[in-house]
Amino acid sequence: MAEAVVGLLICKLGEALLNKGAAYGASLLCTETSALKGLFGEIHRAMGWMEIMKAYLHDSEKLRDTKETTDTFVKKIRGLAFRIEDVVDEYEYKLQDGKHGRFAAKMKKRLQHGKAWRRLARELRDINADLEDTARQKNLCAVPEMARYGGGNGHDAGSLNPTLCFARNEDLVGIENNAEKLKGWILDSEVKSKIVTVWGMGGAGKTTLVDHVYKIVKEDFDVATWVTVSKSYQLEDLLKKIARGLGISVLDVSDSEMRSLGDAISNHLQGTSYMLVLDDVWEKDLWIDIMDIFPNNNCSSRFVFTSRNFEVASLATSNCSINLAPLQGDNSWKLFCNLTFRNVEDKSCPSELRNLAAKFLEKCDGLPLAIACIGRLLSCKPSTFSEWKKVYQELELQSSKHMVRGVHSILKVSLEDLSYELKNCFLHCAMFPEDYEIKRKRLIRHWITAGFVKEEENNTLEQVAEGFLNELVNRSLLQVIRHNEFGRITCCRMHDIIRHLAINKAEEECFGKIYEGSGTLKYGIRRLSIQNHNISPISHTGATNIRAIHAFTKILDVDLLRPILASSSLLSTLDLQGTQISVLPHEIFSLFNLRFLGLRLTRIECLPEAIRRLQNLEVLDALGTGLISLPKGLTTLKKLRYLYACTMVADGRFRYYGAVKVPSGIGSLTLLHALQDVKASLETLCDVANLRELRTFSVSDVTSEHSQNLCTAIMNMTHLVHLNISASSKNEVLPMEALHLPRTLRKLGLIGQLEKTRITWSHLSNLTKLVLVSSKLDEDFFSGLLSLHGLYSLAFNMAYDGKKMHFPVLPFPKLQELYIQGAPELSQVEIEEGALKSLVLLELSGCPELKCLPRGTEYLTALEELCLLDTSEELIEKLRQERDADACNEELMKIRQIRRVVVK
Repeated sequence: MAEAVVGLLICKLGEALLNKGAAYGASLLCTETSALKGLFGEIHRAMGWMEIMKAYLHDSEKLRDTKETTDTFVKKIRGLAFRIEDVVDEYEYKLQDGKHGRFAAKMKKRLQHGKAWRRLARELRDINADLEDTARQKNLCAVPEMARYGGGNGHDAGSLNPTLCFARNEDLVGIENNAEKLKGWILDSEVKSKIVTVWGMGGAGKTTLVDHVYKIVKEDFDVATWVTVSKSYQLEDLLKKIARGLGISVLDVSDSEMRSLGDAISNHLQGTSYMLVLDDVWEKDLWIDIMDIFPNNNCSSRFVFTSRNFEVASLATSNCSINLAPLQGDNSWKLFCNLTFRNVEDKSCPSELRNLAAKFLEKCDGLPLAIACIGRLLSCKPSTFSEWKKVYQELELQSSKHMVRGVHSILKVSLEDLSYELKNCFLHCAMFPEDYEIKRKRLIRHWITAGFVKEEENNTLEQVAEGFLNELVNRSLLQVIRHNEFGRITCCRMHDIIRHLAINKAEEECFGKIYEGSGTLKYGIRRLSIQNHNISPISHTGATNIRAIHAFTKILDVDLLRPILASSSLLSTLDLQGTQISVLPHEIFSLFNLRFLGLRLTRIECLPEAIRRLQNLEVLDALGTGLISLPKGLTTLKKLRYLYACTMVADGRFRYYGAVKVPSGIGSLTLLHALQDVKASLETLCDVANLRELRTFSVSDVTSEHSQNLCTAIMNMTHLVHLNISASSKNEVLPMEALHLPRTLRKLGLIGQLEKTRITWSHLSNLTKLVLVSSKLDEDFFSGLLSLHGLYSLAFNMAYDGKKMHFPVLPFPKLQELYIQGAPELSQVEIEEGALKSLVLLELSGCPELKCLPRGTEYLTALEELCLLDTSEELIEKLRQERDADACNEELMKIRQIRRVVVK
C-alpha cells in the first residue's frame, strides 16, 4: 500500500513542475527566481527517485509479510515520501499566497518567500540524499529478482460500467436445504412467537441465506423490517433503527426518552403479525435488553438473528438454529465457476485450468466470501494458465507467513491487485464506522478533494471516481445497499471482515486511524476518523502530518480539536457532518490547504468573512444547517466546485429546507457544478447566468419579476441534470411558458402554480423524475405531460385540481412510481389496458372524492405495492369487506394480483 502514497506524490510533483512557468512569471525579484530554480531542481530530482521507488514498491509489497528487511525499507520510503509531500504542499500554499494583496504587500511576501524557497530546497536536498542512501543500502535501483506476479495496473480489469453486487440466483449455491428449513420455521403457524438463528464464522454466508429467505416470506407478515447491528451498538440507536424500519417517526422522541420509543414500537406492533431480522448480533444481552418491547399477542411474530456467536444462536426457539458450515466440494466448485466464468454461457472451467482452480479452492476452505473474492478477481483476468499462475503465486506468498491465513490471504491478494489510485480509495472507505451507509456522492467528493482521482480523456473527475467505486464493488470489496433508477450505486458499505483488514492496513501504512477516545496518534498518520464523543484531549504532537479529519459522532467538543487544527496546517479535509457544533473555531480559517469543509446537518448559523482565506476550497457542504445567508468572502473562492447551503426550518412536527441568501458576485465561481439552495433575487439570478458548468441548481422564493433573469440563467446551463424551482408563495405563478428547460435534465422539481397555457415537454427525453407541488394542474395540463416517455417517477403533491385522470396506452412506458397526493377533487382515475405496464408502486393519498379504485388497476401486472391513504370512507369500506361466498367483491378483484396493499 506504500505504493499508493508514492503514486499520489508523483502526481503532486508533476503538477508542481507543470506550474513552474507560472511561478517564474509571478516572481518579482531576481533573488527569488534564483531560489525557485534551486527548488525546482530538487523537485525534479525527487520525482525521479519516486518513480524508481514506485516500481520497487509495486513488487516488494508481495514480500512484506515474508521478509522483515523488505518491510523496514518500505516503511522508510513511505516516511520520506510523506516528508516530500509536506514540502510540496507548503510550496503550493506560499505560491498562491504571494498572488494576493497590493504591490507593497506582495513585495514583502516575495522577500519572505525567497528565504522559504531556499529552506524548502535544502529540505528536499536532504530528503533526496536520504533516498539515495536508502537505494544504496538496499540496491533499489535494480528491481528485485522476483517473479512479476499478476498485480497489474488496475486498468485492464473489470468494466467501469455500473455492475451491482447483489447475489444472483446462480450465486446462491449450497443453501437450498437451509433456505427451505428456514422458510418453514418462519412460516410455521403453530407457534405464535418464535426466534430463529443462523450462525457461523464471518464470510460463511449467513446474511446471504437470510436475505434470500427474507425476500420470499416478508409479504406474509403485516410488518417486516431488517436491521443491521454493529459490534459497538448503542441501545438508543438500535431502537431508532427498528422504529424507522417499522415506519415510526422518531422526530418527536428526545434522546433521553427511551421508554417512550419502546412504547411507540410496542403500540405499533399490537395486533399485527410481524418479522424482525437482526443481522450480525454479537452479544446475547442485546436481546435481553429489548425483548420486553415486543408485544406477546395472539398474532404471529418472528425474530431472525444472524451471529458469529453460539451463545446468541442458543436463543433460538425449539432448536430452530442453523450452523452454517463451509461449502463442500461440489458446491464450492459450482459457486467458483458461477463467479469466475460469469460471462461464459455454460460457466464451465477450461480443462487446462482445472488443477489451478482446485488449488484456489483449497485456499478458500469452503468460505463463500473467500470464493466470491477470488472468483471475481479471476473473472477480471484472462482465462489463461500463465495469468492464473501469477495470481496463485501471489496467494502462496501471502499464505507462507502464519500470521496471514484463510480469507485474509484471499482479501490481501485482491487488495494488491488494485492500482495505487484504487488502493487509496479503498483504504479511505475504512475510515467510515462499522456498517455505515456510505453515500456515493459524499464518497466521490472525498476522493476528489483528497487528490485520489485525476481527470482522464473524455471523462470528468466525477465520472472517473464513479468508475473507481464500481470497480471496488465488482471486486467484492464494497457491498451495494441501494441503487437508483439508472442502475447507479447510491449507497454502499464495507463488509466487516474486509473493513477489519483495511483498518489494520490503513494504520500500518499511516494512511489513517480510527480514534475512539483513547490511545495516542502514531507519528505520520495522515487521516483521523473520530467515532466516539468521549474523546480525551488529543495531543497535537502526533497531528502535524494529518491531512483529513472525519467526525462520526453527534456530540463533539470542538475545543478538543483546536490543538490539532492549530498544528495541522496542511489539513485538506474537515468533515463534521452531523455533529451538533454551533460555532466554527477560528483555527479552521488558517487551513490554507483545506479543500473539503463538511458542515451538513450541524447547527452552524454563521460563516465569517474569514472564509475568503480558504483559497483551495472545492467543496462547502452546509446543507440543513442554521445558515440564512453566506458571506461576501465566499465569492473569492475560485476553486469551489460544490456549494450546498440551506437552512433547516422546523414547523411543528415537520422539517424542511429553506433557501439562503447568496452574496453578489456568486457568478464569479465559474467552476461550480452544484449550487443549492439559493434565495432568488434579480441580482442573484443575473450572477447565476455565468455558471455554465452547473449540473445541480436549486432556487427558491421565485416571483414573476424574476421570470426573464431565471430563463436566461437556465438557458446558459447546458450541462444541467438536476433542477428545483420553488415559488415564493402558493399563489405565485412559475414562469414555465417562457422557460426553456435544457434537454440534459434528468430530475425536475417545481413547487408553485404553473401557467395554464400548454408547456412543451417533449424535448425532455432524458427526464426520469418529475415532482410537482402546489401546481393547480387541470386535465388539459396533465395531457401535456404524456409526452414524457422516459419518466421513472412522477409525483403530484397538492398539485392536481382536476376531477378525472386518464392514462392511455402509449405514454409513460417506463414509469415505476406514481404518487398522487392531495387531490381534493379527483373522483375518477382510468388506466387503459396496456398502460403503465412498468408501474411497481402506486400511492393515492388525500383524495376524499375517490370512491372506487382506478379503473384498470387489474391490468397493472407489474404492480407490487398499492398505498391508499386518507381516501374516501366508502372506498376503504369496500376493501375491508370479506369476500362473499357467492359473489366476489369487485374492488378486491381489481387488486388480487398485488403483493402488498396498504389502506389507512
